Amino acid sequence: MALASSSLISFKPCLSAPFQKPRRSIVVANSAEPSSKSASQSTASASASAPASTKWSLNSWRTKKALQLPEYPDQSSVDQVLHTLETFPPIVFAGEARSLEEKLAQAAMGNAFLLQGGDCAESFKEFNANNIRDTFRVILQMGVVLMFGGQMPVIKVGRMAGQFAKPRSDPFEEKNGVKLPSYRGDNVNGDAFDAASRIPDPQRMIRAYTQSVATLNLLRAFATGGYAAMQRINQWNLDFMERSEQGDRHLFYPLNSQIRPYLKILFLHG
Repeated sequence: MALASSSLISFKPCLSAPFQKPRRSIVVANSAEPSSKSASQSTASASASAPASTKWSLNSWRTKKALQLPEYPDQSSVDQVLHTLETFPPIVFAGEARSLEEKLAQAAMGNAFLLQGGDCAESFKEFNANNIRDTFRVILQMGVVLMFGGQMPVIKVGRMAGQFAKPRSDPFEEKNGVKLPSYRGDNVNGDAFDAASRIPDPQRMIRAYTQSVATLNLLRAFATGGYAAMQRINQWNLDFMERSEQGDRHLFYPLNSQIRPYLKILFLHG
């Protein structure tokens, strides 16, 4: 919860602005322009029906009904962790959010393709630079294939740097007659099937924050430091594919050979 609220502090002022123009253009393209009378009536009706509680504030999320929340044994420990997280800087910055919103607007208009990839849930145990790099490379490869096949820009979104929680259909898990709270993700409790691991620990939220920051910083370095440049397409091949007998028949290899001549011409002409 603290991670989300920290992000909203920076992002909320710019959540709607980038989408207003695309949304209006869609309405104009698919419907007749309403008369001034009907427009004023609609505005008045909307104003009358809009509840006052919809106005956003820093703590307005607390008024909403929340499901899938962990039951911490000590609320004072939770409050202490939340207070600590409130003092941390945001993981993502407003300029990055604005840039993504503008690109998502292009996808909503049909001018770009949205690709989202990553793990179902990130893990503390599997946190290392090689895993982050390999996931990044797969997303890059998929983006090239989609761009080449669809002939349009591809917006690549990583399901990374904060994807820890796992909603559950049942709050409890039972094995061999033993019933324990369900594993809800590494930022809540542990996946080992024992009573101590399944107790929600608020300190895990702080570790999730630090891991998210480190992951995103590495991804920023890959994305802006030249690794994601199309000139380095040959270096995106995963190591295990290079060592496997099936590597030469992998989809990306023949496609890579088709793409490279076009990239060469593109870069030569600036």
